[in-house]
Amino acid sequence: MKISVNWLSDYVSHGLSIDELAETLTMAGLEVDDVEHLGPSVDGVIVGQILEVANHPNADRLTICRVELGAGDPLSVVCGASNVAAGQKVPVATVGTTLRLPSRENPGVRQDVLLKKTKIRGETSYGMICAEDELGLSDDHSGIMVLDEAAVVGSEMSAYLEQRDVPLSDVSIDIAITPNRPDAVCHIGIARDVAAIQDVPLSLPEVAVPDTGDEAAESFSVKIEAVEGCPRYVGILVRGVSIGESPAWMQQRLLTIGLRPRNNVVDITNYVMYESGQPLHAFDFDQLAGHEIIIRETQEETLFTTLDNKERKLPTGTLMIADAQRNIAIAGVMGGENSEVTDATTNVLIESAYFDPVKIRNTAKELQIQTDASYRFERGIDPTGQARAAARAAGLMVDLAEGTIVPGMVDANPIPYEARTESLRPSRVERILGIHIATDRMVTLLTSIGFSVSQQEDDKLSCIIPPFRPDIEREIDIIEEVARLVGYDAIPEPTHSSLPNHTVQLSPERHFRERIRELLAGLGYREIVTNSMLSRNVAEIFSDHILPGARFGGEVIETLNPVSQEMSTLRPSLLPGALRVAGHNLNRGQAALRYFEFGNVQMRIQTERSILAGYTESECLLVLTSGVHLTAGWDTAGKISDVYDLKGVSESILKSLKVPSVRFEPVYEESDVSSLRLEIFSGESR
Repeated sequence: MKISVNWLSDYVSHGLSIDELAETLTMAGLEVDDVEHLGPSVDGVIVGQILEVANHPNADRLTICRVELGAGDPLSVVCGASNVAAGQKVPVATVGTTLRLPSRENPGVRQDVLLKKTKIRGETSYGMICAEDELGLSDDHSGIMVLDEAAVVGSEMSAYLEQRDVPLSDVSIDIAITPNRPDAVCHIGIARDVAAIQDVPLSLPEVAVPDTGDEAAESFSVKIEAVEGCPRYVGILVRGVSIGESPAWMQQRLLTIGLRPRNNVVDITNYVMYESGQPLHAFDFDQLAGHEIIIRETQEETLFTTLDNKERKLPTGTLMIADAQRNIAIAGVMGGENSEVTDATTNVLIESAYFDPVKIRNTAKELQIQTDASYRFERGIDPTGQARAAARAAGLMVDLAEGTIVPGMVDANPIPYEARTESLRPSRVERILGIHIATDRMVTLLTSIGFSVSQQEDDKLSCIIPPFRPDIEREIDIIEEVARLVGYDAIPEPTHSSLPNHTVQLSPERHFRERIRELLAGLGYREIVTNSMLSRNVAEIFSDHILPGARFGGEVIETLNPVSQEMSTLRPSLLPGALRVAGHNLNRGQAALRYFEFGNVQMRIQTERSILAGYTESECLLVLTSGVHLTAGWDTAGKISDVYDLKGVSESILKSLKVPSVRFEPVYEESDVSSLRLEIFSGESR
């Protein structure tokens, strides 16, 4: 996940350099993958006004513009944008300006380009009218950037941007968030850790959360039928919004973290999600039949068209948001096309809900969709933060979209959150970490990341776990938090350590495996490890080689999200992998081959070994020999490997394992693959 350093600084004054901040985050368990310095390239760029636009005499798609720069004679600039028009105020890079432009070979990479007076199709151009991507403001190259009427002709472009709160530089930090840290998928979550480590206050935006009921409850209703899937649903209504562009400062922050701005309402929901970690959705209120919200599960396979204009087949049990007549959103995953915010929207219903993580994860995987919302719901969001996030978004819509909040809100909460408490023993902290940490220091650290800590009897601390930390379940998890905030680098290496005075006992299975490995290595065989995934065609060919003692005929097992068609199916046999290894070596002149492999094979079949109904997994041993078994000598003839050599290896293995009463019987079968399987009998079992 990417964060903006400028945005982060709104919540914590950390006083760290970029390198120090990256190191602090990494040592706190939030590993930094990449740091990218961003900012517009506007040195030497002047605000100009287009006086005239004429067609280029030698090119149909080019125009010649006379541009006023506030001093001196107007310049002649050749332009290829389709949206250029007389009267526009535009950013103009003059001759001698250096711009960081996207590379033609790789648009994601920028390179310095010095502008010179140049002839384009026979006409001289004395500069360039710039698009947003050419200034480093966004990735938009659809046309030139048109400035507002308040722009002063002849002024520096940097001054124009500063007046509109567009930062001239920012840093994007890409953090590898582990699944156990759902609190860290937002700027406030990251800021909370930084504030705790630096021992500085955390500054949160002021939000006026309305009371439940009032006029909002009279305007719309919320009914939760699938209580387990949706324990809480909050709705706030904002009327009279004016859909338009977001302010420059918000667009810049969204661009820094990799989001493309759309309009002020959608941008606000994204902004609040990346600020607080709570996904939001904005419905066009006037498109909701009956002004009613119902949370329910599908009772049968259902077709539904999502925001991306794709019709999707939803399986039975999919958690949905519906109005009085139809489905309007896939809960926690993606909204519907039939209720999205458009340029004609004037009234917006803000949805802020808590959805069951398992339910959302299953739906996202089944539909093969991962959105920013599902990413957060799958990991577990704060079950108490819905009202605050909705109120925050509503407040921004008042400020940035000219909306008016309908008094009150609807808060359907059939399963209220119950706080979790765990005890912490300071003595155990010292025993686990190996260092002494004062109890007061532990309390301060834990309080700074949201714990409520009080003293218990027997020198124990009672810790109320913050609701946004579903990963903390036991005392050892709290100890890990203490260690993380103190700093793992603060824990010294021990001067000595104790070793166990007893030999580790191997399990019988591992003991047998190691004995067979030593035996086969002594006989000249080399162990191989092959891929456990095959293509479906190959897996089906070898599906009758799966289990000793099974009469086969089961189906192969395909994965839901294969990496490729060549690795879409679990292997039903070790043989195809071994044959690939043998073929690779034979093609390179290695004729004498002796291999063995231990590995699991899987099949959709019911046997006595089935742990999961209808599926069987079994560990198998494969031994392969090919080519020369015995080299010719002066007193012996050469010998090629055959099935009897494998029979001898099998006898040696069984003898070493002390398996009694073994006899071998050849079984010949017609198959697309030439093979001879030896079936081993021992008493009544085979």
